[in-house]
Amino acid sequence: MLLAPLLALLALPVFAALLERKPADPFFEKFQPVQAPRPDGLVLKKNDRLAICGDSITEQKMYSRIMETYLTVCVPELGVTARQYGWGGETASGFLARMTNDCLRFGPTIATTCYGMNDHGYRAYEEAIGNKYREKSALIVQAFTQHRVRVIQGSPGCVSKKAEALNLNLCELRNIGITVAQKYRTGFADVFWPMLTAGFEGQKQFGTNFFIGGNDGVHPGWAGQLVMAYAFLKSFGLDGDVGRITVEMDNMLARGTPGHSLKNRRYSEFTFESRRYPFCAAMDTNKIDTIRAGMALVPFNQDLNRLMLEVRNMKAKNYTVKWDGYARVFSAERLAKGINLAEEFDVNPFSQAFAKVDAAVAAKQAYETKQVKQIFHELIKGKFNTEEDIKDEEIKQLFALKTADGKLDGEKIIAETEKKRTQLADAIKAAFVPVTHVIAVTPFKD
Repeated sequence: MLLAPLLALLALPVFAALLERKPADPFFEKFQPVQAPRPDGLVLKKNDRLAICGDSITEQKMYSRIMETYLTVCVPELGVTARQYGWGGETASGFLARMTNDCLRFGPTIATTCYGMNDHGYRAYEEAIGNKYREKSALIVQAFTQHRVRVIQGSPGCVSKKAEALNLNLCELRNIGITVAQKYRTGFADVFWPMLTAGFEGQKQFGTNFFIGGNDGVHPGWAGQLVMAYAFLKSFGLDGDVGRITVEMDNMLARGTPGHSLKNRRYSEFTFESRRYPFCAAMDTNKIDTIRAGMALVPFNQDLNRLMLEVRNMKAKNYTVKWDGYARVFSAERLAKGINLAEEFDVNPFSQAFAKVDAAVAAKQAYETKQVKQIFHELIKGKFNTEEDIKDEEIKQLFALKTADGKLDGEKIIAETEKKRTQLADAIKAAFVPVTHVIAVTPFKD
């Protein structure tokens, strides 16, 4: 008679171990987030072509931009390139219908998906919602796999207004996404749970007018987008080691790990040339919805953005670290353990060069939306009957590309758009240049 209760008690710790850790607050009591699988080592391969697929949140070109800029400057040795395929209002079904024409034609080798926000219907969970999301997500994975594309099944994010029932629905879709990833042995990016917990923490840190899902509760601003990018970059198995610079104070020597070369020493000043950047995000005291705010809510700098300075053989109690024109004072104890320059100096010698790369990424991703939505789905599919219907000069020129029988030459139009996109991709490479910077470590005098 005691066997059944005993088995039930034995089962409780096992079930609890399968759930993500929940903050100790009643807000989270109803949520049952299944423990998400973690990557086993680096998932990315050299020269991967990444497809970033999703709905209007992806079409915002914010988390996708953070991802591409990060991959370009923080891990340049991988040579990963990217395209974003965001489409406003899209569901998993919608992407499934267009993925061959819009995405697979360009031969991606790895893809991330981020659907579920529109699939959940902005209402409480119903079994039919979950079944359809599971079916279409599985078909997307199968289609990618058939074309030898590795997949990161991404969960939806969360919402911030009128939220509990909707977020419980989105949590169910997240859990379903895990089952899809496990069944087809794909990667998984947990966007939902980090966003939900970060949003809760953000309201405590920044006030009740902070919304991780953005002002409309659905489309995140930069803080929420940083959390999303964090989830996807973590799913790639990146180790976050941007580099380490070591200074020996007794003999005034310094060295850097690969990507950071010592070029000159003048007394206590060490000039380095770096071919890897940290991810740069400056504080903005006038706003709360910023990349830097997102970095305060998830361990982005600790997990993904470590450019470390370690100082050895010190005699003073405190030291001034001057990094070009930027200076801060640190204790000898902290410097001996190592400080993360990317975290301690929100503005730093990489900031300007980083901004140029990021702007080039933004320009390319903006064109990718135009290429797919306006040219592939409007021009080629016959939205425009005459040249006078077209306002955009580039599209007007493409309208002139006809076959011998007077029809639009779709393949020639696509080839022409690829020339333009290639120029924009080359501009990213051109913007990514070595940065020369000077580090000086001197005893601090009160």
